[in-house]
Amino acid sequence: MARRILGLGPVTWVLLAAVPAAVALSFGGAPPALVFAACALGIVPLAGLMGEATEALAHRTGPAVGGLLNATFGNAAELIITVFALRAGLIALVKASLIGSILGNLLVILGLSIVAASWRVPEIRFSATAAAASLGMMVLAVAAFAAPALYAIAHPAPEPDVILHISDGVAIFLVATYLLSLLFTLRTHRTLLTPDAGGGEHHWGPGQAVVILAAATAFVAWLSEILVGVTEQASHSIGLSEVFLGLVVIPIIGNAAEHATAVVVARKGQMELAFQIATGSSTQVALFVAPLLVGAGHLMGRRMDFAFTSFEVAALGLTSIAVAFVALDGKSNWFEGVQLLGLYGVLAVVAFFI
Repeated sequence: MARRILGLGPVTWVLLAAVPAAVALSFGGAPPALVFAACALGIVPLAGLMGEATEALAHRTGPAVGGLLNATFGNAAELIITVFALRAGLIALVKASLIGSILGNLLVILGLSIVAASWRVPEIRFSATAAAASLGMMVLAVAAFAAPALYAIAHPAPEPDVILHISDGVAIFLVATYLLSLLFTLRTHRTLLTPDAGGGEHHWGPGQAVVILAAATAFVAWLSEILVGVTEQASHSIGLSEVFLGLVVIPIIGNAAEHATAVVVARKGQMELAFQIATGSSTQVALFVAPLLVGAGHLMGRRMDFAFTSFEVAALGLTSIAVAFVALDGKSNWFEGVQLLGLYGVLAVVAFFI
């Protein structure tokens, strides 16, 4: 039975069939849109395997090291996709995917988790302290991503090199803040901010988890290279802009497994853990992945900076405000989750027409 092989369910095995299909379609000269779709389907279960393997390792290492592992590999699939897109010169796609990942985590993952947790109860509660810490870092991210735009207001028609230098400086402060946030959440204030993920043995041992993590990462890299290679042709053939692909499609591909995990644990009553998955992934993208891509841009000879569009910065700001209204009191209900999902829908509609 597929359900007994590596502890994976039949749905995962069906989706994994898209991996060889994507490779075959690519080498067979299939239409770009079909290759793109097959790669997207293949990356979803691979990202899930990476998450499962990381959880198995974290289960054996204790909360501090385990939290660091989750922080390191939490957005690995999406990071791999954006690195290949950056190397291909798809800067607009990379920037949009960064914003889209944050929006998806804060609006879709958190919204669905709140609905799943509170559908049959009048109200759910979670840590207001953890919410304040996470949202404080999101405010920092909004300010950081808006910095080049603020400079442009004070100095019209700025030199591109100046914007790049500003982005470099901002990236350094974001990474420093992120590293200190790990110290804060995993060491000095761990008892207040780190939820109990529950006990029980994981079905993978450490050695098996390392092998699966390495194999899944290699296949994600392979499919990401193929996916990025057909992105421009696929976007033209199906009539979608790079902005929409980055804001909506790419984040869904990279975060689908994480979405499912958060909803499942929320339905089990572990809203603290679901909230950490949503906000932790968002802050990691904003404070670590984005600066990392700025640095990678220098190594690849690509001008990757924080010159985001006004829509992207405004969308991030509105999302932070909406989540603050929902989460800072430490309680919520299913309709507030619906409101977060509604805001995401509105932003997705606008992105479709950009």
